[in-house]
Amino acid sequence: MNTFFASRKGALTVGIPGLPPKRHHGTITGKETGMAPRRMTRLWLYGLVAGFVALAVSMFPVGHGPAVTTGHTQEASPMKPSREELKKRLTPLQYDVTQEEGTEPPFRNEYWDEKREGLYVDIVSGEPLFSSRDKYDSGTGWPSFTRPVDPQGIVERVDRKLFTTRTEVRSRNGDSHLGHVFPDGPQPTGLRYCINSAALRFVPVEDLEQQGYGHLLHLFR
Repeated sequence: MNTFFASRKGALTVGIPGLPPKRHHGTITGKETGMAPRRMTRLWLYGLVAGFVALAVSMFPVGHGPAVTTGHTQEASPMKPSREELKKRLTPLQYDVTQEEGTEPPFRNEYWDEKREGLYVDIVSGEPLFSSRDKYDSGTGWPSFTRPVDPQGIVERVDRKLFTTRTEVRSRNGDSHLGHVFPDGPQPTGLRYCINSAALRFVPVEDLEQQGYGHLLHLFR
């Protein structure tokens, strides 16, 4: 931040660009500057606000730090259809969970007790998310996994709803709300990805090749 110094009748004046000058002693009046006191006050306040904004931007650059869910909205990505199209394609529950961050009831959902081997993909984009090899019975009534197929395919966000702080998980390409991750799972990860069935589509292992997921068959060998 640059500063400038000037002397006037023995008094040192110190200034910062964007803010009105401030004298080391004494005061500057509207009479001295030719401005009305009210206008001077308004200009000083504008400069002060601008200084605080500049300081905040320098300390917290855009794009850094955790994202916080506050009624998340986002334009459709290349893998994510428009909301109008999604309303046609998805059931009301699937739409509520993936687009409105809803939660399905425990024990009354499609995959909480699914035992077959296969892949769980995003109901919106089809991107692979979880393997049955990492699924376990957490006793919660929702599908639970110890890890995703690809950690880079999962986006984590701070969720402060419901008077607590949790970690929301979303699919990277489809931007679907999936559920939450908790640090109370079994080893080797110690994590529990608690996922809504309504956010998933299950692909049995025998159908992986046919549906374009043949490159992931190694997960089941």
